[in-house]
Amino acid sequence: MHTITSRDGTRIAYDVYGAGEPVILVEGALCGRHFGPTNKLAAELGKHFRVYHYDRRARGDSGPSTDYSIERELEDLSALIAEAGGSASIIGFSSGACLAIEAAAAGLPIRHLAFYEPPYMVGPKARKVPQNFEAEVQQLVADGKNGDAVAYFMTKLIGMPSIFLLPMKFSKMWKQLTPQAPSLPFDMEAVNGFNPPIERMRRIAVPTLAINGDKTFPVIIDSTKLCADTIPGAGHVILPGQTHEVKAEAIAPELVRFFSGAAARIAA
Repeated sequence: MHTITSRDGTRIAYDVYGAGEPVILVEGALCGRHFGPTNKLAAELGKHFRVYHYDRRARGDSGPSTDYSIERELEDLSALIAEAGGSASIIGFSSGACLAIEAAAAGLPIRHLAFYEPPYMVGPKARKVPQNFEAEVQQLVADGKNGDAVAYFMTKLIGMPSIFLLPMKFSKMWKQLTPQAPSLPFDMEAVNGFNPPIERMRRIAVPTLAINGDKTFPVIIDSTKLCADTIPGAGHVILPGQTHEVKAEAIAPELVRFFSGAAARIAA
């Protein structure tokens, strides 16, 4: 494990896989270096690149934080990019996809931007989320109700039927998820009210690849397509048989081609 210190003093923990051009992997909600679906992907991409797999703040081995403005997470990425040599390609998943999009729009020194299934609520299958969900999640975390915060996220925001919640609470996965609840307010900031930042996306001027699976939620398909259509010159890849928890063997070949420069002329 390695660590860097972000601008506000927060410790950010990360692992490095492989050698070569730098690639930063940005996790989605409740996921990190030791939990979630992308650990295998970090190792696979490490066969081709120098991969930085980090714990976003307030989760895993990274330090705690209650300043939930998205600028703090952008500063974390800036510090990691500086550590990687001053510029890097980036791949974000779910809420991490939203954070990667915001980083590129903010002008961070990103060589290639790739993202998988940003969860913006768009199109005919969009669900209505609670109007004050950011404040509600923050309050649950502030009260130390980690389990309630994860349950709120799963049912009110993801849309999981409540009937599945009880058996989940007795699972090994639940014990892995609940300690990560203090990071949920950062995910809530990253998704921008579940609204795509259209004007900011139009400012992105780096090669971009949007990716989704064809077995994922319909609203996620619409969201990814909207992002691909909005970001100038972006490519769009649909992975057969993939859900929101994409398999490393399905997405890695697309990322290797893209980050290696085969698609470097996608965007101006």
